[in-house]
Amino acid sequence: MGKLDGKTALITGGTTGIGFATAEAFLREGARLAITGQNQDRLASAGEKLGAEVLTLQTDQSALSQIDAMVSRINDQFGQLDTVFLNAGVTVPAPIEAVTEEQFDYLYQTNLKGPFFTLQKLIPVLSEGATIVINASNLASMGVPTTSAYAATKAALISLTRTFAAELLPKGIRVNAVAPGPIETPSMGKLGMSEEQLQGLMEQLTSTIPMGRIGQAEEIAKAVLFLASDGASFMTGETITLDGGWSSL
Repeated sequence: MGKLDGKTALITGGTTGIGFATAEAFLREGARLAITGQNQDRLASAGEKLGAEVLTLQTDQSALSQIDAMVSRINDQFGQLDTVFLNAGVTVPAPIEAVTEEQFDYLYQTNLKGPFFTLQKLIPVLSEGATIVINASNLASMGVPTTSAYAATKAALISLTRTFAAELLPKGIRVNAVAPGPIETPSMGKLGMSEEQLQGLMEQLTSTIPMGRIGQAEEIAKAVLFLASDGASFMTGETITLDGGWSSL
């Protein structure tokens, strides 16, 4: 018997990395699943790998009209949702003096506005006892150069995790977050670095992390699955940090 047997689930940003690994984990545990993604090619590729029964929805979560369309499709297809992983997000590393208004707005619209309004608009289709998991970051509690705007969006998500949990508690809905550290995902290749620069960054991070390695997407997926399941039935408003000890040792 799977941990999510008979449950319906939505993963935003489910085409690659942590989102895709979580989609695979949810399916193994019996969930009926929908995923979103901005890029149609990546969305189609993920859908082929996950199986024809997975509902794939091309959605830009910074656009409220697209969130509305997503919710409408989910309501038509599933009727209700039992678990949601608000995973979609972006990063644009830059020193403070180099951050542009366009970059700042892009980060906040995607990483903060998107999850906020996605959850707001999903509330009518959430079942009693539903679970919400938010993907934050360990950088929310650290002072790492070139991450100022990005880290601030993730700190805001941790704050929202607590307030969402308090407001939705009367509906029996639990809200928790994961805060990953450096994870080996395709997003590492979207930082605008050369192969040599990226390799140098990986080596630097590895030397900094007490466990001496970069995390794997599957490791975060296991934590998301735990929070989405009855195993975490006495948890709400909490954030689990998974960063090899980087932010605490």
